[in-house]
Amino acid sequence: MTTFDRCHPSLAHGVPPAEPGTIFASTVSGRSSMPPKDGRQLLFGRNRDDVHVPFGEDDRQISRHQGTLVHEGGAWCVRNEGKLPLRLPGSRLVFDGDEPAPLSDGYTALFIRGSSGREHLLEIFVAGTDSPAPVSLGTEVTEPPRVWRLNTAERTVLVALAQRFLRQEAYPQPLSWRRVAEQLAKVDPDGNWAPKKAEHIVTGVRQRLVDAGVPGLTKEEVGEPVGNALNVHLIGELLQSATLVPPDLALLEPRDRRS
Repeated sequence: MTTFDRCHPSLAHGVPPAEPGTIFASTVSGRSSMPPKDGRQLLFGRNRDDVHVPFGEDDRQISRHQGTLVHEGGAWCVRNEGKLPLRLPGSRLVFDGDEPAPLSDGYTALFIRGSSGREHLLEIFVAGTDSPAPVSLGTEVTEPPRVWRLNTAERTVLVALAQRFLRQEAYPQPLSWRRVAEQLAKVDPDGNWAPKKAEHIVTGVRQRLVDAGVPGLTKEEVGEPVGNALNVHLIGELLQSATLVPPDLALLEPRDRRS
């Protein structure tokens, strides 16, 4: 098992080179990895001294040993050991006593709703096992991913707008501008947040992406009725490019709770 610095970027942006089948797990409090071998287990939960990855350390509703990532039958799966259900993509819930849920290769975001509606995130990444051997490009210049640059205000507004998508709820929709402004006012009471201010910031980001050639972000392309389509397409681009990632949800927590 390897432990990584907590400042390592989101696993949604990728992982270091590793043996196929290696699992990586990350929270706001720490991260670990483990190569594949049947019977191996990686524990996560509130009690730092008894788990590999601390999870929800400041929330008593999170169990001291909340769950286990276990390798069995040649694959990784997650088992719930705590009182609260684990939420996987598609809003699938895994309860204590359920069969372990298999994990796909690549990125998975796992959530647990704790006290006062707080959402705790465990990022998981399983290195692919069926990819062809890569061609060595060791001397080539690194090609960065196309991640769109956002300032802090833009990112915070967009996270509020897209939070249902980031929490991988079933059939998500963007929040209304009124709800976005109300939530931002709680996070940043001195920001003079209003629905029109939030909408103006998002419109500016969308126009930058339109100017850069991203399709599906104008009324002319979408047609009438527009509804939420422009915001849904914008959120889709920001998620697909890993510009917005689940750890960004921490921006919506009160400042005294942020790591």
